[in-house]
Amino acid sequence: MPTATQGDATIEIAADPTVVYDVISDVTRIGERSPECYRAEWLDGAKTAHVGARFRGFNRIGVIRWSTTCVVTAAEPGRQFAFTVLSGRGREETKWRYAIRATDTGCSVTESYEFLWCPLLARIAEIPFPRDRQLRRGIRETLAGIKESAEAAATAR
Repeated sequence: MPTATQGDATIEIAADPTVVYDVISDVTRIGERSPECYRAEWLDGAKTAHVGARFRGFNRIGVIRWSTTCVVTAAEPGRQFAFTVLSGRGREETKWRYAIRATDTGCSVTESYEFLWCPLLARIAEIPFPRDRQLRRGIRETLAGIKESAEAAATAR
């Protein structure tokens, strides 16, 4: 059965890597950029990104809505932000990573995902609705939103 395995995309951003990191790691504003995750909130009293911090993402595709719990696995200002989506039983499902690399004009950001595990019902749902295509399109849209937000923040400074 088909399943989304991995994907990535890169964008150039005319902003300092630390500004870009601040935009990416503020999960409470993800709904401004993501076509799928319309809202996220920190859990367990967390207020900012740090390794081990958890947050809940609220997602939708059309009329289908669901939430996920995620745990931050990397939080290096100006370098990378990563998290893993957990199943309801705590199993790692998908790893997401934003790698930030300084350039002469600001930085490049590569957003990537790696599919680790998928429940059978979700795999069956992929037959008429290929998840991989949705994720790759979503990455490009999210990166465009990050670019817009980070360049606006850099200009405001």
